[in-house]
Amino acid sequence: MAPTSHLSYQKDERVLCFHHEILYEAKIIDVRHTDPDDRKSPYEYLVHYKGWKNTWDDWVPQDRLRKFTEDNRELAATLRRDAEAASRKANPPKSATKKRGGSDRSSARGSEERQTPARGTKRGRENEIEKEEHFHSRPSVRIVMPDNLKSLLVDDWENVTKNQQVVALPAKVSVNEILGAYLEEERPKRASPTDVDVLEEVVMGIKEYFDKSLDKILLYKFEREQYHALRKKWEAGAGDYANKGPLDIYGAEHLTRLFATMPELIAQTNMDQPSTNRLREELSKVTLWLSKNSDKFFATRYMTASNEYIEKTRGVQNPTPGTATSRLV
Repeated sequence: MAPTSHLSYQKDERVLCFHHEILYEAKIIDVRHTDPDDRKSPYEYLVHYKGWKNTWDDWVPQDRLRKFTEDNRELAATLRRDAEAASRKANPPKSATKKRGGSDRSSARGSEERQTPARGTKRGRENEIEKEEHFHSRPSVRIVMPDNLKSLLVDDWENVTKNQQVVALPAKVSVNEILGAYLEEERPKRASPTDVDVLEEVVMGIKEYFDKSLDKILLYKFEREQYHALRKKWEAGAGDYANKGPLDIYGAEHLTRLFATMPELIAQTNMDQPSTNRLREELSKVTLWLSKNSDKFFATRYMTASNEYIEKTRGVQNPTPGTATSRLV
């Protein structure tokens, strides 16, 4: 993200400031150009973190600051809870670790080793190590998923896979309409043209990911027959389906599945850590907003499939794709 020379924050202003993945309350105590001899160079801000000693005061670029708004304060609280939960998961109490014992881990490890080809060469083992190190070096993205969205995803999974129902489509509010409403509400809150550009770029990226991944990873097997029937209509441009596509037909249920799979998708990219952190923040803002507005966007009912539809799905040979909900339950 390109630096900006636009002054969006003032001396003595109360702000939120990123330190690693967490937003802290802070106060701007000084402002300066990064290059004192160039009045067009980007601004940087000296911040004092609330509750911390002055030795922690730090000069930071503008892209680490956020306005002290209610939405951003909620995001800060959610990011902190998310980080604490991740820390507890990564460092369980000794009693819990002891209870599980080494046997479970060693047996799992042994199982993995038993599945390794016996004639693996030294170079082959080195390749495996390199692949593992490369995987673990990828930026980690834990997108905030509010509890009510998790609950809706679980209900969605049960309705489709257990009750053999499908979401009524076209959706009452499409993905395009949902993201358009988010843009309209969020754009005025952005402090600078650069922040607006980031917002619009992220929304466009969400749309592209949704369009490309819908039929590959966002659908349950039971929904594929419905997808094929709808695709024929929008490709033929018939009636109400003229000039439309997946973003105009599908809605909040499938969009939320995308957010649940986003961490794995982003892990396949080559983004640096600052860009990854900013993307995580932006996606978390969308999920928090979607959570607040879930009553407007999610379907109130699912359609029970006909016997004919069920028979057709049983004849579909496509493999069941990985799904978002399986990672939440």
